[in-house]
Amino acid sequence: MLNLAMLLEDSAREQPSREAVVCGSTRLSYAAVEAAANQVAHLLVASGIEPGDRVALACPNVPYFPIVYYGILKAGGVVVPLNVLLKSREIAYHLEDSQAKAFLCFEGTEQLRLGDEGWAGFQAAEKCEHFFLLTADPTASSPIAGAQTLGAALEGRPTTFETVPTEPQDTAVILYTSGTTGQPKGAELSHANMLLNARLYDVMYEWHPHDVQLIALPLFHSFAQTTQMNAGFYSRATLVLLPRFSAADVLTLTQREQVTFFAGVPTMYWELLNADTDSIDLDAVRATLRVAVSGGAPLPPAVLRGFTEKFGVQILEGYGLSETCPTATFNRQDRPVRPGSIGLPVWGVEVRVVDEDGREAPVGEPGELVIKGHNVMKGYFGRPAETAEALRDGWFHTGDIGRRDEDGYLYIVDRVKDLIIRGGFNVYPREVEEALMTHPAVSLAAVVGVPHNRHGEEVKAFVIPTPESTVTEDELVAWSKAAMAGHKYPRLVEFREALPLGPTGKILKRELA
Repeated sequence: MLNLAMLLEDSAREQPSREAVVCGSTRLSYAAVEAAANQVAHLLVASGIEPGDRVALACPNVPYFPIVYYGILKAGGVVVPLNVLLKSREIAYHLEDSQAKAFLCFEGTEQLRLGDEGWAGFQAAEKCEHFFLLTADPTASSPIAGAQTLGAALEGRPTTFETVPTEPQDTAVILYTSGTTGQPKGAELSHANMLLNARLYDVMYEWHPHDVQLIALPLFHSFAQTTQMNAGFYSRATLVLLPRFSAADVLTLTQREQVTFFAGVPTMYWELLNADTDSIDLDAVRATLRVAVSGGAPLPPAVLRGFTEKFGVQILEGYGLSETCPTATFNRQDRPVRPGSIGLPVWGVEVRVVDEDGREAPVGEPGELVIKGHNVMKGYFGRPAETAEALRDGWFHTGDIGRRDEDGYLYIVDRVKDLIIRGGFNVYPREVEEALMTHPAVSLAAVVGVPHNRHGEEVKAFVIPTPESTVTEDELVAWSKAAMAGHKYPRLVEFREALPLGPTGKILKRELA
């Protein structure tokens, strides 16, 4: 038997009174988190959740997330974390594609904002057998007719639970990702995948008897979920949850909670570097902060150097994907750090740089990064063709172009063709284009990434309007904001009479970019 929930269970046995989760005025011990997760497990089993059933969770960085996450695992279920910025149409797609049997959704997210169409998350979940509303006040009654609050559903349930046996290769989590074409697809990650990636903490960082991790990255994303939450519970750390990133809040919490470990995307480090620190005791921050990790997008060298000078800690860059749990390479503390490099393959993982024929590329020459190891997904849920394309001869083909230096350090040269990375989040142009073309005034659309000082890239749409169209750029941006997740919709729109085409009729996006 192997179940990812043992990360919480073992730490709760060893350090029951240690603070596990801090969020605002809420402070929960390991014993309290374990007890609440056990109640969730009882609820799910009583609701008919069986081993292998998918259970979706949409929740920001609040204590509900780890409690429900581990409760699902204890019940033998498969966690399907959803981006809290998704709209009703997008939620419905993920629930249907994953065949989710239950959906637990926090009331404060975009899914549950009361609008013209009602409570979007509740409506999107109509095909799920069970829907539970996570209310900010656990004792509050449901504002939605027919929806039960989790607080009410857990009332009186036992706080002990015998975890349902699962095998190492059973699916624990389905993380939704996408290629540069098509709809998002769910990467199936096993209990062994996730647990071994979390335990990389042992070999990636110098051991510390009690780390305090500040989690400002969204927990529905693989970066924070594995590198911070799962690794944090494994190492018996205290997790300080920040529901919404702001540089001021990060600095205040780092000082107040004596944070030792922070992870972020480059835009976060850029904001921290440029933040007003007049009210912060920088010496106190420097005294406790010992690990800073960056991923999601390349970190500008100037930001890396400036952050190190200001806060006294070296940023460690790494690389990974949802399909690799995510960590595949890393600049470790026990090796020299090379700015601009994504580091070396982590323990138990092989990374090759191959040419178009699958042969090892010479040192310094670019090629596709392919990965093999304990961190590689089982496949894409319900998509055998896409799985076969991505997993060939035991190697996961990332589509990312990299190079290796003479000492084995890896560097990203280019990204997946057409992929946009905005503030560390992947944006897939075809998905945005398909949504834009549902607007009656849009005849054709092409979406590209353009340089942006803060976000790295911004989403821009080139649109051929219909002949009778009177829509303005601002109106189309506003429509897009209502129709798509916050990181996806184009902030920039340019109308054109024609788009550049290649000999086969394909839009030449490189010319647009």
